[in-house]
Amino acid sequence: MTQATVASWTVLGVEAVPVEVQADVSAGLPGFTVVGLGDTAVMEARDRVRAALRAAGYDFPNARVTVNLAPAPLRKHGTGFDLPIALALLAATGQVPRRAATDASAVGELSLDGAVRSVPGLLAHALAAAREHVPLLVAEDALRTIGAVPGLAAIPLSCLARLRSGLPNVAAAPEARSTTPTGAPDLAEVHAQPVAKRALEIAAAGGLNLLFIGPPGSGKTMLARRLSGILPALSPEERLETAVVHSVAGLDVDPVLAGVRPFRAPHHTATPAGLVGGGSPPRPGEASLAHNGVLFLDEIAEFAPAALQALRQPLEDGWLTLVRAEGRVRYPARFALICAMNPCPCGYLGDPERPCTCPPAIVERYGRRLGGPLTDRMDMSLRVDRVPPSSLLHRAGEEPSAAVRDRVVAARGRALAGEGVSSMLAGAALLRACALDATARKAVEDAARIHRLSGRGITRLLRVARTIADLAGAPRVLTGHVQEASCYRALG
Repeated sequence: MTQATVASWTVLGVEAVPVEVQADVSAGLPGFTVVGLGDTAVMEARDRVRAALRAAGYDFPNARVTVNLAPAPLRKHGTGFDLPIALALLAATGQVPRRAATDASAVGELSLDGAVRSVPGLLAHALAAAREHVPLLVAEDALRTIGAVPGLAAIPLSCLARLRSGLPNVAAAPEARSTTPTGAPDLAEVHAQPVAKRALEIAAAGGLNLLFIGPPGSGKTMLARRLSGILPALSPEERLETAVVHSVAGLDVDPVLAGVRPFRAPHHTATPAGLVGGGSPPRPGEASLAHNGVLFLDEIAEFAPAALQALRQPLEDGWLTLVRAEGRVRYPARFALICAMNPCPCGYLGDPERPCTCPPAIVERYGRRLGGPLTDRMDMSLRVDRVPPSSLLHRAGEEPSAAVRDRVVAARGRALAGEGVSSMLAGAALLRACALDATARKAVEDAARIHRLSGRGITRLLRVARTIADLAGAPRVLTGHVQEASCYRALG
């Protein structure tokens, strides 16, 4: 009887949990059994491993083969166990040096010809291996993806045949590119709407939530989609934690590792699981994929109420905690929520040129679709009316996104040099950052009374005022900053 064990991982949420892949080859009727609560993809590894070993020139043992994935009570999923299972079998049968199984952890999918392929969640595996100071055996094309993980010893492997003489040498992973976000629609293409552009700049500088309300064709969606062009690049820490979420979801992580902040715009038919995550196995939703970026909900009033209300916890906490029968999963979800909606079902309530045809009861019911708790979590809400044709046809020189982004980057730098970005401030830290004098404090009290603000609403008013002060380069929040922040309370 021969046995071998290879270290591997399985992804739970956005973290990799250690798993031991134990292979036992013993006398008995020939068979290949995988135990340890694996899903369908794990069970299908038997056929992939058998074909890959034979294609690479190895002998598949004509014996009873049992593979155990320990700990047994932990559910395992994905095709990443193909490579560690194959490596454990080869070490157990003496076809590769036994040190090949003990000197590194492994994760990868096998093709039928013996080639090694990358798997979703590879960054989570790499972070776990670096944290445990264990070399990681991965597909050769994965080096570009895991280059952002500091302290990782990565061993590239193109095919199983290369294991005959033992593990390949550790390879240096290429550095991730560092670029300025480009390719986004330019803000100069939006004519007029100076107040809406100003609100968009404030939202970008402070990572704040913003709601545009207006009739069809007023430019709400056009404005929101140009937010990505004025956002500052991700910091190195933000790139890694954001890329892990995208890696677990099986998405391309290159834009995130290059510094581009996520901009997610799901359709209004999205389900609650699509927005906040779920499924079997659980996958991150749009809110988590927008981590450190923007979640844009166009026609927000058309989203299912259950889906919208599911966003209340992440908007407050920056995390999503999903509790299912299989266990508890936690996803990061700190994002700026940008929304657009019509004021009524026909869209023309308050329009000076086209009358609204909706009965008052219908208008009231339509406005309640967001709900009070979600509305209270919006930092700014703004009415956006249609632009006159003369302004659209007259192509005046509009400020480009690059100029606005420079101001946003400068404002974020001032905020980070103080208490931090406005969207992350609350309580005593927010009050210290604002440093209100008596006049400014009186302006806050007046605004709270006029707009009937809750405690959360006052906090969000102060966040907007602090961001306006950062854009102006002011060390403290003045009365003018509070008054401008109060203007962005259309729902009040």
